[in-house]
Amino acid sequence: MNRLRTLWGKHWYAWAFVAPVVIVLAVLVFYPLVQGIWQSFTNLTEANQAAEVCTKTLGGDQECRPNPNQAHFIGLGNYADLLTGRVGEFWHQLLITLIWTAACVFFHYTLGLGLAILLHREMRLRSIYRVLLILPWAVPAFVSAFAWKFIFDRDAGIINAVITGMGGQAVDFFDTTPKALIACIIVNVWLGVPFMMVALLGGMQAIPGELYEAAEMDGATGWQRFTNVTLPGLRPVSNSVILLGTIWTFNMFPIIFLVSRGGPSGGTEILVTGAYRAAFEGIRNYGFAAAYGVVILSILVLYSLVYRRVLRSQGEVW
Repeated sequence: MNRLRTLWGKHWYAWAFVAPVVIVLAVLVFYPLVQGIWQSFTNLTEANQAAEVCTKTLGGDQECRPNPNQAHFIGLGNYADLLTGRVGEFWHQLLITLIWTAACVFFHYTLGLGLAILLHREMRLRSIYRVLLILPWAVPAFVSAFAWKFIFDRDAGIINAVITGMGGQAVDFFDTTPKALIACIIVNVWLGVPFMMVALLGGMQAIPGELYEAAEMDGATGWQRFTNVTLPGLRPVSNSVILLGTIWTFNMFPIIFLVSRGGPSGGTEILVTGAYRAAFEGIRNYGFAAAYGVVILSILVLYSLVYRRVLRSQGEVW
């Protein structure tokens, strides 16, 4: 206790600066998180969330009695329903989520790296190119989703207008799961590449030019400079943006929900859209949706821990 008092006396201003952040995090993050975890162990739905049931009497008054069917603790029931497939399509959604995340992050990184290399070179109008390539990132995701949905539309879409104009037949981009998923991946890649490009371009500019000069003096080719100077120099930035990109893409809700609507027949549903439908469609099973959320959080925490462990085993500072 005396030590705490001493620390408070010496560093009270530091606690004062940190306190607002801690309070905001507690209200906006920790409390909803704890509440969500608790709800995942209950059978809370739209129908049983009220603590009392109120009815009108003949005199016009209102009589309230305790709700006999109020939500209660059911242990791991929601998790059993979710993981065994008794309710929902968890394993199919997990598979689609993994394919969706891996494909999007791969194209985000490779295309972002290619554009960053191009913009890192001296060229005319380079600043204009940078602004144009960053624009997709500045557009809200739902606006891009609606725009691309129109582009892919079977009857009024621009792509089909070109195809039919050249004598071909219109293509329905959402009648099978592979085509609908590819369409969603294209939209998300278009949205996510600017972030990767900016981050990797910043990393390239931090690589000392002397390393490239030394490599040229040693007779290194362009490919050898790329693999032995650029890629190792980008490793700290790459590790961070790949981790962030994976988490963001894993939880990317608006693209799937607005572009394919999870169709056809739920074929392109991912875990976050499944959680949304459990919470806000049908009987609104809040407890089951909370179990979805806890499982998603657990997967991402486990992925982050494994990712960090692998990087530390390779000598990276994390």
